[in-house]
Amino acid sequence: MSHLAENILSAARAMPEGGLLSPKEFLHLGSRAAIDKTLSRLAQEGKLLRVTRGAYVAPHEGRFGSRPPSTESVVQAIEASCGETVVANGAAEANALGLTTQVPTREVFLTSGASRTLHLGSRCVELKHGNRWQLLLGKRPAGKVIRALSWLGPEGAPAALKQLRAKLPESEWEAVRGVRAALPSWMAKVVSEATAHG
Repeated sequence: MSHLAENILSAARAMPEGGLLSPKEFLHLGSRAAIDKTLSRLAQEGKLLRVTRGAYVAPHEGRFGSRPPSTESVVQAIEASCGETVVANGAAEANALGLTTQVPTREVFLTSGASRTLHLGSRCVELKHGNRWQLLLGKRPAGKVIRALSWLGPEGAPAALKQLRAKLPESEWEAVRGVRAALPSWMAKVVSEATAHG
């Protein structure tokens, strides 16, 4: 194994699960072409996983062998390294809030960055560019409510919001009310009606 490959693998092992490696991190060790070729070879050998263009992760070594890192750990690494906001999509939020029993079959996240697909072994995770209003309140409960309402649509949102209004802490309800101006018209109307009747 080359000195470059050893350095890359050593850096990968030192990272937490899901930590992303970029070719630019190793430019001090050689030319960009040599680094790209080494990363590609390590991915072909199964020592690294190519998650998306220009991003690699080390497989997680557990007591039952090697496996791809968890989706959550890779998403957190993307948030930290790229400065993006990444949140679950409306279907996942509606399920987590108990508004539906449907369990999403695909892993889809909304991001403030570019849309792309992450490859984690046999799993494909979609990152879709989300509207600003969908990402406005991030991962806090109020943000989850907005994404769930978006997924439910104008027909299902009023009943769901009535149910959620009873569960939400007052500070989170105020956060939902506070962003009405940024929401689509139909959703702002539903929130206003829930405020008037609640």
